[in-house]
This record gives sequence, structure tokens and C-alpha cells, in this order.
Amino acid sequence: MQFDVLPVDNAKKKKKLLPKIPVRPQMFGSTKTLLTVFCLFQMVEEGRLAASVCLGMLCVLGTLPGSAAQDLQEPALDLLDSLGEQSAFKPQSTLSDIEFASVSSFRGPGNNDSRGNKELPIILWWSSGLFPHFPGDTERIDCATSSCLVTRNRKVKLYKRTASIIFYGTDFRAYEAPLPRLRHQTWALFHEESPMNNYFLSHAPGIRLFNYTATFRRGSDYPLTLQWLPSLEYLLQPVAVSLEEKNRWRKQGLAPVLYMQSHCDVPSDRDRYVQELMKYIKVDSYGKCLNNKALPESLEDTATATGEDARFMGFVARYKFHLALENGLCHDYMTEKLWRPLHQGSVPVYRGSPSVKDWMPNSCSVILIDDFPSPKDLADYLIALDENDKEYMKYLEFKHPSHVTNSRLLEAIESREWGVNDMSRPNYLNGFECYVCDQENARLASKRANRKAPKQNQPPKPKMANNRHMGCPLPCPGYGDLQDIPVNDSWLQMWPQDYWQSLEQAEGLESLIRHNESNPELLWHHIQEISTRMATGQH
Repeated sequence: MQFDVLPVDNAKKKKKLLPKIPVRPQMFGSTKTLLTVFCLFQMVEEGRLAASVCLGMLCVLGTLPGSAAQDLQEPALDLLDSLGEQSAFKPQSTLSDIEFASVSSFRGPGNNDSRGNKELPIILWWSSGLFPHFPGDTERIDCATSSCLVTRNRKVKLYKRTASIIFYGTDFRAYEAPLPRLRHQTWALFHEESPMNNYFLSHAPGIRLFNYTATFRRGSDYPLTLQWLPSLEYLLQPVAVSLEEKNRWRKQGLAPVLYMQSHCDVPSDRDRYVQELMKYIKVDSYGKCLNNKALPESLEDTATATGEDARFMGFVARYKFHLALENGLCHDYMTEKLWRPLHQGSVPVYRGSPSVKDWMPNSCSVILIDDFPSPKDLADYLIALDENDKEYMKYLEFKHPSHVTNSRLLEAIESREWGVNDMSRPNYLNGFECYVCDQENARLASKRANRKAPKQNQPPKPKMANNRHMGCPLPCPGYGDLQDIPVNDSWLQMWPQDYWQSLEQAEGLESLIRHNESNPELLWHHIQEISTRMATGQH
């Protein structure tokens, strides 16, 4: 077993997963007899009468032309054959109600895949709402070097041809994982959102369950680091409000600093820091968090919008500085909170990705909160810049192309295959499923070559994700020491606990998979067993 993440005790589940007698298609004298037994297996496995399904299939076989009848026979034959080969495969009747229609799609210049749909590996999108094809629930994709069938129909999860399952990180829950985990399947993770959505993925036992990843981390297999940056031109857009006009607004009473947040109590604990900063410099706060000023009535509907409403963007661009604090502090996790102020020409005062300097246009385009010993020191620096136009304007020099000097940023924008609001490029959902498709076809080809000539061909190398693909640290107070925070503080009661509880769930799911469990509801039992062993010093 070369591609498994965890060892599995197959013997423990063998009686549940196999019929009591060995089955081979050649044991049956006719297709009708074969399908009758196939239906009986289904009834045994599901604990219900499936006579109507069986009769329907028999009637179809008796009336359809020979070629169509053969099409219905092949999935059943394949499934029955798989029962004798792998203890983890259950009898199926899944493909009979899935339409594997051939559709036109882009075929890469290196794709010479001439196989029919019934020969292609299947990729299952476990989070059906993220399935990047419309309409329907199944489609053929022709990628750079190979082709696959992709579907959101979970009925294929145990099918022999289902080679990989793609999960959306925000929706992934240990107690809902598809178990048992099959030895022939890989798991792929798509997670472009905040780490706060699922700290399960920030722990080693959680992330190493996955073989392929597409996350905001540059170390993932299919990085989405610059997902919020549409293009270089977006950064180079002239400032929306001139410095002269900003100074006029300042004289009319506008604060130098803007804070706009309506999602409070987040892992980064940003409000605690901003609240301390407000003691030393004037900050206009329009959102629900630390609100001290009302938005103009005409802009209230766009205050928390993810789109870039022109009126709202023009309003916030009047501020010289924009407090841009992410909800989670993870390497390479950078959102619109950073890129939009840069686009508008309002200097971001940033806390988020510790490695944010790696992606900035130049060395003087963002003010990093963590470069200052205290909120007061930061406030003093902002006040000095507010009073010195020449020094302030240095932070906007990147608006001239010659001042964009970060080669990593330029190369990343140029080389990424997916686009942001760019119809000439694939979106990253389609891009990642094609990445998984090509990887899986290469892996399966390597396995076949190794089986045929093991001395000449090495098996595929094991592959699993690690913390460079996702890992984020334990949430810490936004300001001050942990021991100084009251025990009834809402942040303290929520995020550190969530972080450690997610570790318990990651260890629990890993244990379920090791023991080849088929019921995810046993997660809590396994967590309890792990806790007991740790408390008693057992390993």
C-alpha cells in the first residue's frame, strides 16, 4: 500500500463488508440471474426490500437494445468482481442513476486521453454546493494531461472507480467523514477561507489525512495565496482620493485612521488591540465592532458587502490609514482587508500573515502592527506620518510600475493558471479538480505499471499533506497577556478552547481510520479512549 495515509485493520471489518461466499460473474448462467443476486446483495447490505429495483432492471434488460443492455450490465459486473478483490468494497448500484454525459471542455495540449467515460477515474466533490459545474451533478473534464469524471453524487463514494474525494475545508467535520476510508482512494482538501472556519485542519493529525491540497499557504499543492488580488493593474490603479483632498477632510474633523469591522470576537482578537490603540490616536469606527461613528444612510447597505461598491469605496478612501486586521494570523492568509486599501491608496495598518512582506509591491507599502512594541508606539508613528506629507507619500510610490520591485509577487501573478474575475482563465475550483485528476491518473498508471513489472517500475510514492499546507497557530490575545484576561471574557471562552477541541477531533478521526471504523458517530468514543490513555500515561 503506497498511497495510504494511515494503516488500516481490515480484518476487523471483513465480516461486515463481504458476503459469506465468494462471488464471480462467471458463476451465473445469465445476466438476469447475475442482476437478481446483485439486488439480493443490495437488500442484505441496506436492510430493506429492493425487489422493485431488481424488477425494474430486469424489465429494462428485456426490452432495451443489446448495446444499451450491455451498458447496464458492465457496472454490475465490475462491482461484483471488486467484491472478490478488496475487502473494503460493498455491492453497489450507484452508476445506474448517474448520467455520465460527454461534454465539451478544454483539452490540454498534452492530453491524448481517448478513453470512454466508463473507463475514466471518478472524482467526488463531497461538498456538493462547491461543485463547479452547472447544470447537472456529473461531468467529464479534459485536463492538461488526462481526463476524469467529476460528480457531486455521494452514491459513488464506495465505487471502485472513485479514485479521489475533494472536501471543502469549511464544511469538513470529523463526525461526518465518509468512513471507512477506502485503501484505493485519496482525499483532497480545498480551503481558501479563514482558519477560524475549521481549526481541525491546523493540526498535524487533521491535515495529514489529505493527499492533495489547495489552500492559501504557498506550500500547498495548488496555492491560492493571491486569491484576493485580481491583477497587478488592480494595485497600480491611481489613488481614489488625492492627498490634498485627504488633508481637507482631516481639517474638517475626519480621523486619520479608519476601522471597519462587523465580525467581532475572532481568533486574532483584533478589537482588543484596536481598543487600546484608540487611547492614543483618533480612529473612526463604522462597523458593529467598537462602533463610534455612523455611516451615511446612503451607504449602510454596503458596509459589510464583499463587493466593491463605488460609493462605499470612495468613502473609505478618504482616510489616510486603514486598520487591516485579519481574523486569523496564518502565514500567507491575506484577504481583501489588505488588498483593497492598497488598491484605493489608503495605507494599510496591517496585522495578519506573519510573512506578508513576501507579497507586498515593495518594502514601503504597508505598516505592520507587529513592528511596533506597543499600540502607543504605533499611534505616535501614524501621527508623525499624518503631519508629514512627504514621508506619507512614500507609502504610495508603488502606484508607479517602476516602484513595484517584488519579483515574487510579479512572478506569482504571471504564472498562476487561475484567474480572479477573469473569464479568460479557469477559476481555481476547476483548476484544482484538474490538478487532482492529472495526479490521480498518473498515480493509477504508476500502480498498474508496478503490478505488471514490479522489478522495472517503482510503485507511486506515498504523499500526504503537512503543516506547511495549512497549519495555523494557537489563537493569542490581540493585546496584553493571557493571564490578565478575565475568565469570563468571550474571546477566551471561545477560541483557545475551539483550537484544542479541534485537535481532539483530529486525533479521534485519525483513530477511527486506523481502526477501519465505518461509523463516524464513534468519534466521541475514540476521543474518550485517547484522553484516558494520555491521563494514565499509556501510549
